[in-house]
Amino acid sequence: MKDYREIPQDALYIIDTLEQHGFEAYVVGGCVRDMIMGRTPNDWDITTSAKPEDVKSVFKRTYDTGIQHGTVTVIVDTEHYEVTTYRIEGEYKDSRRPESVSFVEDITLDLSRRDFTMNAIAYHPVRGFIDPYNGQKHIKEECIKSVRDAKERFTEDALRILRAVRFAAQLGFKISNNTIEGIKACKHLLANISKERIRDEFIKICMSDSPEAINMLYELGLLEYILPEFIKAYETPQNHPHHIYNVAQHTLVAMKHTPKDEVLRLAVLLHDIGKPLTRTTDAKGIDHFYNHPEKGTDIAKRVLKDLRLDNQTIKEVTLLVSLHDYHLRKKINKFYIKQILKVTGEELFDKLLIINEVDAKAQNPDKYLEKEKMIQIIRGMKEEIVANQECYNLKMLKVNGGDLIKMGITPGKEVGDKLEELLTYVMKHPEANDKVTLEKYIQESARAI
Repeated sequence: MKDYREIPQDALYIIDTLEQHGFEAYVVGGCVRDMIMGRTPNDWDITTSAKPEDVKSVFKRTYDTGIQHGTVTVIVDTEHYEVTTYRIEGEYKDSRRPESVSFVEDITLDLSRRDFTMNAIAYHPVRGFIDPYNGQKHIKEECIKSVRDAKERFTEDALRILRAVRFAAQLGFKISNNTIEGIKACKHLLANISKERIRDEFIKICMSDSPEAINMLYELGLLEYILPEFIKAYETPQNHPHHIYNVAQHTLVAMKHTPKDEVLRLAVLLHDIGKPLTRTTDAKGIDHFYNHPEKGTDIAKRVLKDLRLDNQTIKEVTLLVSLHDYHLRKKINKFYIKQILKVTGEELFDKLLIINEVDAKAQNPDKYLEKEKMIQIIRGMKEEIVANQECYNLKMLKVNGGDLIKMGITPGKEVGDKLEELLTYVMKHPEANDKVTLEKYIQESARAI
């Protein structure tokens, strides 16, 4: 465990100030869990017996965060700390939020409403731990266990079901048997949870050290409420010399190799989502998945919209899904690489290469070296194109629409078509990308007509 002196001085100041005014105060929840585990907390939450109006009277700089639920944010210097009054919660009617909250003066009552025992621990730098549900023991055992009755906790807020899997993925913990049974009994309540809240937990699972925790979502029957399209991936074998896993396991092994970049992780998750719908088997018993990137692109767009991802993420992920097999479709040369760069730009092309690499790592290891060699050849071509500033988009072309109009080309579609023709020409002949040469090319083209 980290020494209490690891608690920020600002948080200690808030606790001390509240107690000087006759109230109790503790750091609580995830920050205490992380402190026990020797991790650096992202946030330091404080719980107190002081009512919200008391907190606002004690500190000069505050603002209401969730005042109806007892939360006030206190500003110390430039840092913001959420300070929440001890509370218990009323009935949950929608599996999302309580109908009411009641403020209490007993810290153990407040801890009783929390989701998991590891998050139901309070800590005071002098009085030490308040741990009525053996959270420290369960942290030591690396076990995620619901506070009191699991079904009650999940009925109150069904999102806690996904939080359990997310914590398992992030911390490498197992979920207790009783909590698993509670998940199975209450999973249908996820239908009441907004797609935005589900998305946020799912993205955290995808971005964790253990994205293979998606297997747990499948085994517990939770994918139906998140990504039902991926269920078929578990049922789709890949009987092919280049593969050793079914589509789902191939995908998750690839994700495990993927850097923690949201666009990359989502693109890898969805790169083969079209395979279950395109699988054919030839006379030799070998599976093929013709046109699966095209089919997968349509599915990926629908999935990401359903999860309420932003438009830019949807655009980038679907583009990567559509192009991830580009190196298998044509003979690789610099002109072809420029055609891809024209669509992706340099940054997204680099991500495409990463997808190629992790895809290959999740296939037959006997075939990996030849694929890695091809990826390095492609990377070398791309780096040479960039280093030489070879043209691959209209912005890099040394003439523009205005230049063409001055040369007598009719404004409108004819200008656009001519620019595309010039771009194709200089992509094949990079040395021709200067204004004089291109104007000469236009004149000669006109004479040829």
